[in-house]
Amino acid sequence: MYRPKMPAWKRVLMIIAMVIATVWLIFPFYWAVITSLKKPADVFKLSFIPFVQFQPTLENWRTELTLRTKEVVGGLSTSFIVAVSAAAIALAIGTLAGYGLARFRYQRWKNRDIAMWILSQRFLPPAATVIPFFLMMRKFGLIDTPLALILVNVTFTIPFTVMILRDAFGELPLELEESALVDGCTPFQTLVWIALPLVAPALVSAAIISFAFTWNEFLFAFILTYSQATPMTVVIAGTQDTQGVQFWYVSTRMLMAVIPPTILAMAIQRYIVRGLTLGAVKG
Repeated sequence: MYRPKMPAWKRVLMIIAMVIATVWLIFPFYWAVITSLKKPADVFKLSFIPFVQFQPTLENWRTELTLRTKEVVGGLSTSFIVAVSAAAIALAIGTLAGYGLARFRYQRWKNRDIAMWILSQRFLPPAATVIPFFLMMRKFGLIDTPLALILVNVTFTIPFTVMILRDAFGELPLELEESALVDGCTPFQTLVWIALPLVAPALVSAAIISFAFTWNEFLFAFILTYSQATPMTVVIAGTQDTQGVQFWYVSTRMLMAVIPPTILAMAIQRYIVRGLTLGAVKG
């Protein structure tokens, strides 16, 4: 298929736009890196280039990794436990719900209505549900526990897993599952042995999205925890003293919080792309 060559001026504009977008996305991380390497006195000076405009130091990292190890490690471990648990539960529920919406047709409550009701959980502003969730968690004695954060985050991440997996299951040829049923498999065995391996990229994508949303959640973590189960987002927000916000420690902790999900995403990025584009091209 012949495609006309793009004019030179359009290529130049595209390159300029890509450079601007790249700088726009990378600059906050660069700013966090150089701020974490600055002394407190240098933070309030407009300086960008290490060794030229300021002398970098590892004192902030040394303080966080030695004097504040318990606080930082506690926040990271809590975030990891909550994010992994919430992603696993949301994936389990979302898999069954997505498969049911893709393969079965309901009469009294239409599939479209069920899907819209599930998706409406994301339409509702989280701030509107903070007080009800707080009252429920207090009633059951779950305030300041990882379980409270897990239950809350599962509630708000299930819609993503259901929608992603519903579309993924819907793109699978029905004949494959019918053949398995003819061979004697039950519907559940068909799901486990036939459908799930074929939608593995979508499963990974849904899990990563749920993990990322839970890892970055702050509002409910701030309201439902105070000392024993504070995740990293709350630990970062609490980096201040009587003189104000300690931006050099905020940057250090922010980078610590960014590293784990970044490594995870880079390790399985090909599955994420395949899962999010599953069913995008038809024909």
